[in-house]
Amino acid sequence: QVQLVESGGGLVQAGGSLRLSCAVSGFTFSNYDMRWYRQATGKERELVATITSPGGITNYADSVKGRFTISRDHPRNTVYLQMNSLKPEDTAVYYCNARWRVSNYWGQGTQVTVSS
Repeated sequence: QVQLVESGGGLVQAGGSLRLSCAVSGFTFSNYDMRWYRQATGKERELVATITSPGGITNYADSVKGRFTISRDHPRNTVYLQMNSLKPEDTAVYYCNARWRVSNYWGQGTQVTVSS
């Protein structure tokens, strides 16, 4: 059974930090590119960060470059999103996504709220 379980969301003041985690199971983690998306209320879901496999090549939305870092831990089958210098506009539900060939899996999301 495929599972992607996000954790680490919460309420933080502007300028603060959070680290999101996404623990996966039920598929071969090392085959999959991993992504973090977010969706703010009333807005479309947007791609925040990507990390490839193999290679670990990363890519970021312009809005988070220099503030967010995506990483992956293969022994733990986990992908992370370190978020620093958070802004109120980062408030959203953050989703973990795994993609390889035609397979495309999503987590349930974790809420991040940044207060001003």
